[in-house]
Amino acid sequence: MDQQDEIAVIGAGVIGCATAWALSREGRSVLLIDPDEPGLAGASFGNVGHIAAELVEPLPSPRLLFGFWRQLYALGGALDLPLARLPQLVPWSARFAAAAFRRRANTRRLAPLVKPAAQAWSELLAEVGESRLLRRNGHYQIWHGRSARARAAAEASHMEALGVTTQPATAEIVRKLAESCGDVTTSALRFPDSAHVTDPRAACEVLARAAAQRGAHLVRGRVRQLTVRGDRIEVTTEHNSVGVKAAVVCAGVWSAPLLAGFGLHCPIASVRGYHVELPGHEAIVDAPLVYTEESLVVTPMAGRLRASSYMEFTAPEAPADAGKAARLRAMLARLGYRCPATGASWVGPRPVLPDYLPGIGRVPGTRVFYALGHQHIGLTLAPVTAQLIAALVAGRRPSHDVAAFDLQRFN
Repeated sequence: MDQQDEIAVIGAGVIGCATAWALSREGRSVLLIDPDEPGLAGASFGNVGHIAAELVEPLPSPRLLFGFWRQLYALGGALDLPLARLPQLVPWSARFAAAAFRRRANTRRLAPLVKPAAQAWSELLAEVGESRLLRRNGHYQIWHGRSARARAAAEASHMEALGVTTQPATAEIVRKLAESCGDVTTSALRFPDSAHVTDPRAACEVLARAAAQRGAHLVRGRVRQLTVRGDRIEVTTEHNSVGVKAAVVCAGVWSAPLLAGFGLHCPIASVRGYHVELPGHEAIVDAPLVYTEESLVVTPMAGRLRASSYMEFTAPEAPADAGKAARLRAMLARLGYRCPATGASWVGPRPVLPDYLPGIGRVPGTRVFYALGHQHIGLTLAPVTAQLIAALVAGRRPSHDVAAFDLQRFN
C-alpha cells in the first residue's frame, strides 16, 4: 500500500463506495478496503433496490413492542428470532424497547435524511454519468381483503401526518394488481417521491469506479484492527498494514470490533434478509410493489424481478434457511407471479442498531470516523451519509446535525 494514501474507507458496500466517491471528489487520496469487489458482499449486493423516501420513522414503537409476536416466522410472519440467539439479543432488545418510547423524537432526527433520498440519488448518479440506473416512478403499497380500502386510507392519513406524500393508485393500476393476484378487494397507495435502482451492485460499482477515476485505490483485504500511531491511523489487514491520515469505518455488521479498541460500544445486530429473482419476468408496474400483509417487496430490475423479505436475527455467516426461500417462492406464486418452487436464492446481513438510527460520527480524540447501522435503508441513505462524512472529515459543519447518530449514545 502507498504510504501517501491519506484516508482509508473500510467497507465497499454502498455506504463505503458513496463515501469513497464523496471524499475523492473533494480531492482527497482514498483507499477503499474490502475483502470483496465493490457491492459484492453484505446487504448491498442483495437489497431490493428501493429508495425508501417514505421510511421516515424508525421501526421501534410501542405497538410493535407489544405485538411483535404476531410477526414471528413460526406464525407465518417475517420476523425470525432463533431461540439459541435470545440470550445474546437481550441487551439489544432492551435498547430496542427503550427506543420504542422515543419514536417521535427519533423520527424528527431521521426524517430529514430520508425524505430527499430520491433527489440525492438522482444528483449523484447524474454527476457520475449513470442516471440510467435510477427510476423515479415512486412505489406502491398494497393491501388485500375486505378492509383493504380502510387500511389504505389509514396509511395515507398516517403518512400525511409525517409529511410524506401519497396518492390513491389509479383504477388501471389497481385493476392490474387485482388481476395479478386474483383478489378483487385489492387496494393500493402510490408514493410518488420514492424511487428504485435497477441494479444495486452496479450502483456500488459505478461509485467505486468514479472514485478510482479521481485517484482512489481499491485494496482487497479484511481490516483486522485500527490503531492510533501519533498523528496517523494504522490500518492492519490480514496481509499487511498502512498508516493513513484518517479512517472511515463502513463495514456493516463487521464494524463493531474495529471500534471496540477505542472504547466505543457499537451494539450492531445482524438482521438477515432473503431474496429470490425471477429472470425475464415482466413487471406489473415499473415501480417497487410493497405487499403489506406479506412483508414482501418486489422490484423491477435489469432483466428480472427481485423479491425480498424476512428479518432473521442470526450470525452473518450462519447457513441459509432453505425454508425461507421456499416460503418466499410460494408467496410469490400465490400473488400471481410465475415463480418456480425451487431455484437460487440469496441471504445477507443488514446492520441494525437497536434504535434503528444509523451510526454516523467520529471516535473522540481521533481521526477515526464511522458510517454504519443503516438497517433496511442503507441504499436510501448512502448519498446523504457520504456527504455528512465528507464534511466531518474536512472539519466542516455537516448539512444535518449528526449528534443523535453518535455511537456514544450507547456507551
